[in-house]
Amino acid sequence: MALEITRIETTEFAYPLEDVGSDEGFNLAYEPGTTTERRLFAIEIHTDGDPVGKFVGGNSPAFAQIHEVADYLVGKDPLRRERHWSEMKRALRKYDRMGIGPVDIALWDLAGNHYDASISELLGRYRDRLPAYASTYHADDNGGLDSPEAYAEFAIECAEMGYGGFKIHGWGGNDENRDVDREVATVRAVGEGAPDEMDLMIDPACEYETFADALEVGRACDEQDFFWYEDPFRDGGISQQAHKRLRQRIDTPLLQTEHVRGLEPHVDFIASEATDSLRADPEYDAGITGAMKLAHAAEGFGADVEIHSPGPAQRHCMAAIRNSNYYEMALVHPDCDNTAPPIYQEGYDDQLDTIDDDGTVPVPDGPGLGVDYDWEYIEAQKTGGRLYE
Repeated sequence: MALEITRIETTEFAYPLEDVGSDEGFNLAYEPGTTTERRLFAIEIHTDGDPVGKFVGGNSPAFAQIHEVADYLVGKDPLRRERHWSEMKRALRKYDRMGIGPVDIALWDLAGNHYDASISELLGRYRDRLPAYASTYHADDNGGLDSPEAYAEFAIECAEMGYGGFKIHGWGGNDENRDVDREVATVRAVGEGAPDEMDLMIDPACEYETFADALEVGRACDEQDFFWYEDPFRDGGISQQAHKRLRQRIDTPLLQTEHVRGLEPHVDFIASEATDSLRADPEYDAGITGAMKLAHAAEGFGADVEIHSPGPAQRHCMAAIRNSNYYEMALVHPDCDNTAPPIYQEGYDDQLDTIDDDGTVPVPDGPGLGVDYDWEYIEAQKTGGRLYE
């Protein structure tokens, strides 16, 4: 007999980030003595049988969209993921569709529990360990990543730990801090200081205000043989024409589409020659189903796909993708912890020291996502939630 979804439960909770504040430009940055509260969500999909699907992640807009589709899912067969993905895509057509991600990941977790197999096994696992790169917090003026030299020193430290790549999230915040000369100096300091074998990247996170700024930093990346250059423009990383113009003028490969939603716009970015590789994220890009569609589309163009941010779902996706280079260990800093929530039981983590000596992380091999959540912590930090049945 087919399984049937009997209820869906969502939980909002909060957790603290110690010694982390803001740079006045919406970027997280090192700030000793400051505690920033982050809000996160959990979703549980229950059935009339034994398997349950669970996922912790996502943001408030995404979970507001779940409210639009939850009633549709109750009473349906949870194993018909492709059908549900298609229906949710249409239902959320007036929005960015980020609400699909948490639901789809939870459905994959449920399927793994049903079949007693990991998600990467269900996808067709390509590899067991994932090479990681260190992806930094944004710059600060508080004695952490507060100078080009500090970034260079941290890059060397990460290389000595085993990381094969290092990515700069540089100077943001107010107009005084948003200085392209300091950004260029950081690119050069890291390029000259890091070991030759370390791949280097930069993600301005859409800080640059002019094409000239983006071009100047891009040419500095060319001088230092950077591995990729990501989201420079204030447009939010969505203009195909702007990135095509930039791509024509620099040699460093562009990595775009973190802020583009949907399969078709991602494909349009490649077809328009506006990027060299695609960004994909199972939380942002309509779940594991959506992220794998992007990976296969990129493969058809002979392009790579780089998975955004750390997490169990991200690890399972990357484990099943041939055309991907690095797992993003983010956000890391020499003086404060990663932004990952303290929600996992023993056996899983995403911190600076999580990698092995070869700079890799494992793929969880238990059923579904293969992680055990600390539900006592989540319930203790609960700030809200909804039940659909």
